[in-house]
Amino acid sequence: MRGGESATTALAKVEGPLRPGVQSLVFRVLRELGQAEALRKQLADRAPPPAADSLLCTALALTCNDHHAPYEAFTLVDQTVEAAKRNPATRMQASFINACLRRFLRERDELMASTSQDPVAQWNHPRWWINLLRQDHPCAWQAILRANNSQAPMTLRVNARKATQQAYLQTLTDAGIEAGPVGAQGVVLRKARPVHDIPGFSEGLVSVQDAAAQLAAQLLLGWPAQRPDVGAFVTRRRILDACAAPGGKTAHLLELADAEVVAMDIDSTRCERIHQNLDRLGLTAEVIVGDAAHPAVWWDGQQFDAILLDAPCTASGIVRRHPDVRWLRREADVQQLATIQARLLTSLWPLLRPGGRLLYCTCSVFRAEGDNQIQTFVAHNTDAVLRASPGHLMPQTGANEDAVPDNLAGDQDGFFYALLEKRAV
Repeated sequence: MRGGESATTALAKVEGPLRPGVQSLVFRVLRELGQAEALRKQLADRAPPPAADSLLCTALALTCNDHHAPYEAFTLVDQTVEAAKRNPATRMQASFINACLRRFLRERDELMASTSQDPVAQWNHPRWWINLLRQDHPCAWQAILRANNSQAPMTLRVNARKATQQAYLQTLTDAGIEAGPVGAQGVVLRKARPVHDIPGFSEGLVSVQDAAAQLAAQLLLGWPAQRPDVGAFVTRRRILDACAAPGGKTAHLLELADAEVVAMDIDSTRCERIHQNLDRLGLTAEVIVGDAAHPAVWWDGQQFDAILLDAPCTASGIVRRHPDVRWLRREADVQQLATIQARLLTSLWPLLRPGGRLLYCTCSVFRAEGDNQIQTFVAHNTDAVLRASPGHLMPQTGANEDAVPDNLAGDQDGFFYALLEKRAV
């Protein structure tokens, strides 16, 4: 990760049977890394070579929170030192690592107290991230950070073409699986399990999708107030899902509406994921490889009735699912991504017919990628009208700062939604 590789990429290299256990340990380390690095600074005046520093901080992260440590402390120290001796990159620092860890066990209380005033150690997030959250969400920043350090649930989306939420909950009950409802089509499992052990997954009965992400198709389609079966889609509608991979929102649109959906992504490999997900669900869309910022290359000139723009972002709202994000991102990334988002909005807006709707969303809680972005766009586009939208959703609480709508109550990721309507000028 310190080399810039994401945890997702690194974990993909681990053998299948070992991956769940390795992921659990890696995620635990990432959620305690700020504290671990602060402790290492107390234990050593200078950082050891990178490989030894990583190993030492990993061990500290796994043992600093003694109430949730995965192993007995002295066992962890012994195994860490043994690992250091076996690796040529850390062999020369094995004694140093041993001394640091045993000192930590002797002086745990004093060392933990010495880092208690350090916000990076307290919240296990970079300082710039904490400061930006305090600025953007002065009443919720602490709740966001606490949520980020928790484990996300496994949430499913029930395929509305094949089952109802209540019927599927009964299917789970019959299978001895504890679960509860969230949102209109969501189901939260009490305990995560491999997807192929989930009843009906292979047959396309359900998909894995966070509750916040499930709002996208519903908001764009006006569901359930305008359900397809009561005439909302008498005329077949043409919908663009820009930045669509891996296809979860594309599939949800097709599950809720008889529409012509064009799913586009810039990455050809990720477009294959869209095909795979649609095939499993028995759904069909036109999938094209293209850059949403350059529609002249791929657009046929026919305007869309609706556009879903799930724009590239910092992913600051899904940190509990991807705890490495906080350490991989840099402060400059926020503005760089906001610039990309603005370019995508500007490029796609002409593709929307008058009277059509564009739903802009990001899995971010930073206002530069959400509310600020949309307010700037509306101010510069007189034909854009902001309709009722959830705005910024906080991770886990399922609520924005002002209200807790009934259909948003539950455990979910952080997200931003803005629904824009294009009026004739």
